[in-house]
Amino acid sequence: MAILAAGVGFAIRGGILANWAADFGFTGAQLGAIGGAGFTGFCFGIIIGGIIADKIGYGKLVVAAFVFHVLSAFVTFGASKGQPQETAYNLLYWGTFIFALANGTLEAVANPLVSTLFPQNRTHYLNILHSSWPAGMVLGALFTSAVGEAHGNSGPLLGWKMQLAAFLLPTILYGVLFLGQKFPKSEASSKGLGIGEMLKDVGILGGAVASYMLVRFFHDAMNLPSPVAWAIGAVALAIVAIVTRFSLGAVLLCVLFIIHAMVGAVELGTDGWIQNITGNILTPTQGKLLFVYTSLFMFGLRFCAHFIEKNLKLSPIGLLCVCAVLASIGLNLVSGIQTFIGAILALSVYALGKTFFWPTMLAVIGDRFPRTGAIAISISGGIGMMSAGLLGSAGLGYAKDRFAADELQKANPAAYAEFKAEKPSTFLFLAPVTGLDGTKLADVQKMKPEERSPAQKAVADSSILGDRRTLKADSFIPATMSICYLLLLIYFMAIGGYKPAQIDMEKITGGIDGPMEA
Repeated sequence: MAILAAGVGFAIRGGILANWAADFGFTGAQLGAIGGAGFTGFCFGIIIGGIIADKIGYGKLVVAAFVFHVLSAFVTFGASKGQPQETAYNLLYWGTFIFALANGTLEAVANPLVSTLFPQNRTHYLNILHSSWPAGMVLGALFTSAVGEAHGNSGPLLGWKMQLAAFLLPTILYGVLFLGQKFPKSEASSKGLGIGEMLKDVGILGGAVASYMLVRFFHDAMNLPSPVAWAIGAVALAIVAIVTRFSLGAVLLCVLFIIHAMVGAVELGTDGWIQNITGNILTPTQGKLLFVYTSLFMFGLRFCAHFIEKNLKLSPIGLLCVCAVLASIGLNLVSGIQTFIGAILALSVYALGKTFFWPTMLAVIGDRFPRTGAIAISISGGIGMMSAGLLGSAGLGYAKDRFAADELQKANPAAYAEFKAEKPSTFLFLAPVTGLDGTKLADVQKMKPEERSPAQKAVADSSILGDRRTLKADSFIPATMSICYLLLLIYFMAIGGYKPAQIDMEKITGGIDGPMEA
């Protein structure tokens, strides 16, 4: 129910991006940055929560998450039409960040809890746990479709604030359901391992991946000078090194962290934009229906992970490899959609590919690194979410701006001069680009095709072509992931096959710091 609440809120926010663009004139990059806060805040919640979960108990983290969820609504509701754009942007950004902080804190409880309860079948039960995420997205998308669409000349039944408030209903319900519950401890905690021992498999290598994502957050999201951001990352890495007594960490875990960063970028980063993109290529209503269909498809598939593994004789790594190939093919197919039926077929391939990424990655880490308790699973989830916000969502927003601007400049330079945004969009080390003004683009998209002037038609067409090119660029991420998974398959074949590891207390008490063997 807690993850369902997160899914409902995520879907509603995705459905009201167009409202925010129209009300406040945001560019694609600005919307991407706000959407990205829905992932970066998650990172802090899940990593900090994962590190302290076994020490303070899961119950206190649930209370903290509940408070963050309620607070996020009030901060977001502070944004109003007519405010300076910067004020509205900051309220929406930090409201989204706090919402994500709540979601991350909850997953710092849920993932290690399920991993502890079902140590022999983590892939299956973690996929079932995370089936509530697409279920929540379905409910959120259906709700916004019912009350957020224009009804004749009267406009939508509910404004975006009332739509967003709907996620508070499952929030209150999970708060009530958690009352009186008792929680078990992880295997590592039950055997008396301290935080330093739990972190040894993470070590300097894994800490370097997490620290780099912190650098990106403080530089890109917090706008701190680059030297300051890198200094913060260096301090975080130094703390990990000291706590683990300068353990190098497990190379395999470091690799899994890097892959999970790609998972976050392609799965959740794309989820944040896919409704907007398909709605632009086809119609907004069809975009929402496709989002609901894809989420329902994922919901059903996540109950089938064990069946697929057993009957197709796939290890978790084999399952991930097949999924990465399908996700890359699916995104390329979606980029070329022309009809609603064609979109359903293309999105089915994409959804089949992305469905098992997140929970199965967590299951692999739980299987191979039990000594880390809740910590490695939480850090990996945090890296994935941070990547989704800083690389996936923001990167796709930048790509939309760049490709749409390129297409419009080629088709109608005068129209580009009229419709371009006031501020350029930036992303990592790529050259700045000035995208299209969100308010002006929204006005064009609301018009019937026959009512548009030649310049307005060029704007609408360029926006669609930009979205198609964005999806094609996005497909390179799962293609890269498929190569990584293939190399991992070869690695596990070389060591006798994939199987869960066990905590060896004799090795730990004997002072051996390396990753434990199965």
